[in-house]
Amino acid sequence: MRAMILAAGFGTRLFPLTIDRTKPAIPFLGKPLVGYVAEYLSGFGFDEIVVNLHHQPESVKQALGDGSDFGVRIHYALEQPAILGTAGALWNARDFLQDETFLVINGKIITDIDLAAALGMHKDSGALATMVLKENPNHEKFTIINTEGGFVTGFGGFPEPIFPDEDQKPKTKDQSPLMYTGIQILEPAVFDYIPPGVESDIISVFYRPAMAHGERIAAHVADGNWRELSTIQRYLDISLAVLKGENNGVSVGKNADIALTASVRDSILWDDVAIEPGAIVERAILGDGVRIRAGETIKNAAVVRADLVRNAEIPAKALPGHFEAENYVVPLG
Repeated sequence: MRAMILAAGFGTRLFPLTIDRTKPAIPFLGKPLVGYVAEYLSGFGFDEIVVNLHHQPESVKQALGDGSDFGVRIHYALEQPAILGTAGALWNARDFLQDETFLVINGKIITDIDLAAALGMHKDSGALATMVLKENPNHEKFTIINTEGGFVTGFGGFPEPIFPDEDQKPKTKDQSPLMYTGIQILEPAVFDYIPPGVESDIISVFYRPAMAHGERIAAHVADGNWRELSTIQRYLDISLAVLKGENNGVSVGKNADIALTASVRDSILWDDVAIEPGAIVERAILGDGVRIRAGETIKNAAVVRADLVRNAEIPAKALPGHFEAENYVVPLG
């Protein structure tokens, strides 16, 4: 079976972790994030995968190679000179996808949702597309997907936030808004709706027009774990949650040099990190080649080498940071 992993985005909210790679190519507990997605697809029989590329394309190629390390065969669809959006990405890869039912998944998620169940429902529904949804009991900032009788009926705004002084009892299914997981199953007829060769969003050019023309869009509400790593804070929190305190909550990349008298807790260290004697690192992300000097303290922050950032354009959506000697430090909440 064939699938597409969306991996072309800029990852601006993860800056500066994405200064030299795209978001799906960042390491997640010793493996590129997009590698987890490829392995996940392989486990459900998707062995032919196309990956779209635009921003830092070589970082994704380096992370995935030909796919053999992850049990799949990888094909690449480069988007140049401009990024093409979620619908344009499909059009650019249509020669690979247009002959059979296919699945599309975002390259920035970690999940164990049962894709076999989603595929079964899709086939039984006779729908043109199936959106894989999850309940959003915490009212996180994801667009509400409206459904009725197992089908999508429309797209709402963001759910009202739950404030700390509100009742925190678990909500019933009827009370929990539904959100899109970034997983969708599509029939080749989707290409009848997508304008050729231009940047376009799949909600506006496919889902809304298709529903307006009476097409059925199935809603598969899934159980299972689902985590989306779109911000630095989410990346850190989810990494620590998956670690579950193992090794003091520390994930260490290759060639780390950590002094015996350094204190390191609840942190994610990429490759070639050095932490000198007496340094304290807590709830931090240290990028490739970062050195924390003797006696220095880094808490609640993401750190990359300053030389990567000095001449870079800081994205508008990036968290503010500052230079500290040889490092660029972004404080977290």
